[in-house]
Amino acid sequence: MRQIPGVEDLSELVCDALGAEHRVVAVDRLRGGSKKGVYRVRLDGARTESVIVYSWSEAENFWPSRQEEADPDGPFAPASGMVAFLTAQQALDRLGVRVPQVLLADGSRRRRTADLAVVEDIAGGTLEALFETDPERAAGALAGLAEMLEVMHRGRSVHYGRLDLLERGDRVSDVPCERRVLERALRDLDEAAERDGGIATAGAALRDRLRELAERVRPRTEYRLIHGELGPDHVLVDADGRPVLIDIEGLMYFDIEWEHVFLQLRFGKRYAALDRSGLDPRRLDLYMLAMRLSLVAGPLRLLEGDFPGRAFMRRIAQHNAKEALALLPSA
Repeated sequence: MRQIPGVEDLSELVCDALGAEHRVVAVDRLRGGSKKGVYRVRLDGARTESVIVYSWSEAENFWPSRQEEADPDGPFAPASGMVAFLTAQQALDRLGVRVPQVLLADGSRRRRTADLAVVEDIAGGTLEALFETDPERAAGALAGLAEMLEVMHRGRSVHYGRLDLLERGDRVSDVPCERRVLERALRDLDEAAERDGGIATAGAALRDRLRELAERVRPRTEYRLIHGELGPDHVLVDADGRPVLIDIEGLMYFDIEWEHVFLQLRFGKRYAALDRSGLDPRRLDLYMLAMRLSLVAGPLRLLEGDFPGRAFMRRIAQHNAKEALALLPSA
């Protein structure tokens, strides 16, 4: 049984962040977190009504371990932890990209067996929800997000990888970016084929297609700063209508096409506002099929544990299996 922290568990932490005059009156776990606990802490205080607490611990990570991704320095290793979060938060803040303000970070594990961070609560909700409830406000936030992405994507590096690992400076891969994507996609294909009959039947054709697409990609020696999993549910909107990026632990230098494939999938018809010229169509083709297979294997792997949103994850896997098969060339 996973233990959700209560008022007493988080009171000292929040008082250290905001001052003793703030009293915790309620703690709610927010939906969607699969690698960390995300809690809205409601306060009895005039200046601040609530804050968010992030809690990184194995007890709050719903992902089963995957032996094939044992490389902790790979670009697709699980992106989680306070160090990754703080590195990304500080880098984006320096660029002027809006992220939640960090009020306190505690890696001592004195209070709980977890690294903890208290951050501001952006109370305006997600861009995803705003698309339905206030399209005009959402359109303004989407335009702001396009500008924000342009700032991020101007960041360049001759090495690729997650930002906290690159800043550590001890491991740089010589394997081309597109080769890493291919290797991961082949692993995802094997995993998906074990759990999905349609993928299993088309396994040989999908494997051949991945290799064919990878062969078309020409080498590249410069990479851009990307979020990596940027959907409208990972964008909050603040009181001024500005977009605020969350779930930023995976911030990395990588092929910009990887970002844009994910944006296409998650923003759908609204992606046109985020599109840009100069993207490599060969990389887009390879990365689209790789991303589809990842979105089959990942959710099915998550369902092997006790992740609560089971029906939602199953729908994601089923939808992306269908879309992956549709990317095979017609006979």
